[in-house]
Amino acid sequence: MALYQKTFDQFEAILKCDMIDIKKLKALAFNGCPDENGIRSLTWKILLSYLVLDRTKWALHLSKHRELYRGYIRETIIKPGLTPSSESAVVDHPLNSAPDSSWAVYFKENEVLLQIDKDVRRLCPDLSFFQRETDYPCSEILNQEAGFESLRKRIESTSLKVENRVNSRLDLQYQKKANHSKTTYDMNEYQWLPDGHEAHWEVVERILFIFSKLNSGQSYVQGMNEIIGPIYYTFATDPNLEWREHAEADAFYCFTNLMIHIRDNFMKIYDHSEFGILVRMQRFLILLKKTDESIHYLFEKQKLKPEFYAFRWLTLLLSQEFRLPDVVRIWDSLFADQERNFEFLLYICCGMIVLQRDRLLNGSESQNIKLLQNYPQDIDVYQILEKAVELKRLYVL
Repeated sequence: MALYQKTFDQFEAILKCDMIDIKKLKALAFNGCPDENGIRSLTWKILLSYLVLDRTKWALHLSKHRELYRGYIRETIIKPGLTPSSESAVVDHPLNSAPDSSWAVYFKENEVLLQIDKDVRRLCPDLSFFQRETDYPCSEILNQEAGFESLRKRIESTSLKVENRVNSRLDLQYQKKANHSKTTYDMNEYQWLPDGHEAHWEVVERILFIFSKLNSGQSYVQGMNEIIGPIYYTFATDPNLEWREHAEADAFYCFTNLMIHIRDNFMKIYDHSEFGILVRMQRFLILLKKTDESIHYLFEKQKLKPEFYAFRWLTLLLSQEFRLPDVVRIWDSLFADQERNFEFLLYICCGMIVLQRDRLLNGSESQNIKLLQNYPQDIDVYQILEKAVELKRLYVL
C-alpha cells in the first residue's frame, strides 16, 4: 500500500507541473497507471500526443480541438442535398448516378456504417458499460438541427444487406472469439434507447464513422472498434466531470493519433512494410525462437502459424484476449513504450506463450490452437508483463 501511494504521489507531482517531464511520466506509466483521480485518463492523453507537454496551454488546446470535433460532426453527419442552414437548398437527388453525387457517396458510406454498427454493438459483451446511457449525448443530433440526422435514423432507414459489409482479414478469428455465429445482421440485437438518449456504444459508433469519413483512404476496418473501446471507456469513466463530458472528442483524437502508429496492421497494402503485420509476425517468430527453441520447433511441427493466433494479438493490441481491466493495464506499458513502435508487444506475446510452455509442449495441434486462440483468463496479467520485461532484458530484436 505504501508503494502504491508513493507511485500515486509521483504521478500527481508530474501531472501538476507546468511542463510535463515526459521521460519520467513514461517510466512511471510503463509500470502501470493508478485508477484513481483520472490519472490513467490524463496520462493516456499525454502519451498519445493529444495533450501538449506545456500544461499552461491545455485550456486553449482543448477548447480549440473540442470545437473542431463538433465541426466534424456538423460536416460529416448530414443529409445529402441539404446544408445545416437551409433545408430547402436541394443540390442533389437520390437517383443521381453521377460519381460525384453526394447521394452516391451517402449510400456507399452506409455500407461502412452498417459494419461499424454491427461491431460496436458487441463491444465488451461481458461489461454492461457500453449498453448504458451516456450523460452527455450529442446535442446537435438530438436537437435535430436542420440537415442533421442521427446515425440511428440512418441505420433504421437503410435497406443494406449484410453481404455488403466491409471485408476484413480479421473476420474468422474475430467472430470466433466473440462467439458471434449469426450470419445475418440483427438490428434488434440490442434495443435502442428512447429518442433523446444515447448509449455509450452509439457514441463510439459516431467516433468511428467520423474517423472513416475523414480518413477515406483507410476508412473503417473491422477490429478498430476494439481499439477505440478501451480508450473511450477510460475517458468516459473519468471521475472529473469536465473530462468525462468531453470523452467523445478526446477519445476521437487519441484514437486518431494511435491509428497513425498501428494503421499498417489494418491495411493490406502495408503488409510488407517495416511495421506491416506480416513483417511483425516474422519478428515475433524470430523472438520466439530466441526465447524458446523447443516451443518454436513444436509450432513448426504442428504447423501452428502466427496467422492463426498472433495476427489478432498484434493487430488488436491484445484487446480481445483479456478482460478490459487487464487490457488497459497492458496498454499503460504499450503507450509508455519509449520506442513508440509497440515492439514491447512482441515480448508480451512471447511471454504469454512461455507461461503456457508446459501445456503447449504436452498438447496436440488442436489443443494448442484452441489454447492460443482462447488464452486462459485466470492468469495474472502482471505475471505476463513481468515475463515480457525479463525477455526484453535478455533478448534484443
